[in-house]
Amino acid sequence: MPRIQGVDIPPKKLLHISLRYIRGIGPTTSLEVCEKLKLDPMRRADTLTDKEIAEIAALLDKEYLVEGPLRRMEAANIARLKEIKCYRGERHRKNLPVRGQRTKTNARTRKGPRKTVAGKKGVKDLR
Repeated sequence: MPRIQGVDIPPKKLLHISLRYIRGIGPTTSLEVCEKLKLDPMRRADTLTDKEIAEIAALLDKEYLVEGPLRRMEAANIARLKEIKCYRGERHRKNLPVRGQRTKTNARTRKGPRKTVAGKKGVKDLR
């Protein structure tokens, strides 16, 4: 199983698809990497030699922001938004959707499981 930038890429998949398992590498970038190193994107990842794996790792390290540095940059950007207390930063702080989605009915992924409030519904006002 080839290991690039600390990520085990799947050996039985095509090279250009296997490279996408590295954070920061998408469809276009994986094809660019194959083109720059003159590797066939349609060959299987387990056919890579140690030299080719080293070349891929060196290219990714030199020209692209991937894995650890990318995660640190994303975390720093979110921390900056929280620090300046902008709207997006406050949404991150409250663990709510940041990009304008509705939250009255959806947003269960961000908000977590429902928390039932006792006596909210069904209690009629006595006048």
